[in-house]
Amino acid sequence: MAEPAGAGPRVAADGPGASRDRTETAEAKPGATEARSLGARPAHRAYARRWVFLLVVSLLSCSNAMLWLSFAPVADIVAEHFFLSTEQINWLSLVYLVVSIPFGLVAIWMLDSVGLRGATILGAWLNFAGSVLRTLPCMAIGTLHPFTFFMGGQSLCALAQTLVIFSPAKLAALWFPEHQRATANMIATMSNPLGILVANVLSPALVKKGEDIPIMLGVCAIPAGLACLLATTCLWESVPPTPPSAGAASSTSEKFLDGLKLLLRNKAYILLAVCFGGGTGIFSSLMALLEQIFCERGYSSEFSGLCGALFIVFGILGALVLGIYVDRTKCFTEATKISFCLTSLACVAFALVSQLQGQTLALAAICSLLGLFGFSVAPVAMELAVECSFPVGEGAAAGLVFVLGQVEGVLIMVALMALTVRRREPSFSTCKHGEDPLDWTGSLLLMAGLCALFSCVLVLFFHTPYRRLRAECGVSPSTQNMCPGAEDHTSNSEITPGGSQYAHTPVSSSGPASPLQEPPRSERL
Repeated sequence: MAEPAGAGPRVAADGPGASRDRTETAEAKPGATEARSLGARPAHRAYARRWVFLLVVSLLSCSNAMLWLSFAPVADIVAEHFFLSTEQINWLSLVYLVVSIPFGLVAIWMLDSVGLRGATILGAWLNFAGSVLRTLPCMAIGTLHPFTFFMGGQSLCALAQTLVIFSPAKLAALWFPEHQRATANMIATMSNPLGILVANVLSPALVKKGEDIPIMLGVCAIPAGLACLLATTCLWESVPPTPPSAGAASSTSEKFLDGLKLLLRNKAYILLAVCFGGGTGIFSSLMALLEQIFCERGYSSEFSGLCGALFIVFGILGALVLGIYVDRTKCFTEATKISFCLTSLACVAFALVSQLQGQTLALAAICSLLGLFGFSVAPVAMELAVECSFPVGEGAAAGLVFVLGQVEGVLIMVALMALTVRRREPSFSTCKHGEDPLDWTGSLLLMAGLCALFSCVLVLFFHTPYRRLRAECGVSPSTQNMCPGAEDHTSNSEITPGGSQYAHTPVSSSGPASPLQEPPRSERL
């Protein structure tokens, strides 16, 4: 007899074969298995040791960023002491971007396959080994090629960065409940710019002449050693015994290659990755070249370090406020778009004012605004990447954004350096590397134009539902009040051009439908 069109799914009678029939049905429909995985464990628990894991990842990320930019604030002194060129010093920072491109995909696979604990410990040891290798030219007497040791150490630290920088989104998803995810992601993500802040303040303070460089290298190696010790002794497992949320129970539900294919066919995700990756590349290039840009106009290395510090301090404060706000409202898209627009305005102001002399107060204020609007959006954008790509693993979702950002960062930094020309006329330059100062006017205008372009594209064309929140609605009571916000960003045009993997499915009373699951016939009718 035909089943009525409005009837719900038929429930098999209990009996000897009922369990087997239900198992076979679930195996025949992978989407049903995923839906069951979201609702199989209604009881969720947050463990206190999640804060230990967060501390280790944050300290490791902070020390890695310190090692990345420890040379940049004192580039002229390092170049003069070791008889290196400015281009070689720039490559000590640029190698982070270059190495992370080919090894970024390997790091994504390790996070989703080997586990968060193993990837963190490996990254900690690589980071510590790189910090020690950098000190050898100062410890060994008669070293002929100091640049080789510097580049080798920076390369090991760059390998560690690929394992460290992808971790915050996955750590927040696996260990923290939904009302703490954005905050945990913010803390772990902003520890990286905190390391940049320490490098910008510490390097100029420690290095007044060439003989002070060994002290700076030794001090930078201490946090790397501490992070290595804590990662090896204090991290016991990659995931908690009981997941803290419904989303954590289905984390990394897609295989590595299948997840990458889904990401590449997700138009909203690609748009976010390209725009946010471009912004990351601009900020990475700016932090690496800040001292060289300022010294050409007569500003001291101490002032460059101060501006870098303001850049980071206000970025951390902005991220703290924005992370708490987004945790409560789930307005990921709105916060990201507004921050991008304000960052573009600040970037244009920086490009214009930095070419003037004696504008210390104005430059300090602009650098503060750049950090407040630009750096603060990073953890929110990473959470947005996970939301628009669910159920792809958090490591893949955040990692591919970072890899694209590194590719764009290399291209942007090379373009900025290529557009510079030697200034022949008399100037007020404070650069100490013995060469004519560089004119950065064209490079800074290009940087401002790219920042404005990425912001316009993101604001006009980026639209996405919150797939992870929608999947959790109806499963976790703590997300019930967030469901309206998730539905506001869900439209009937949710199917991507690459196929129907993200077809819209309503949440039924029997449990949440998977974002990859086709709705039953009764629901379609």
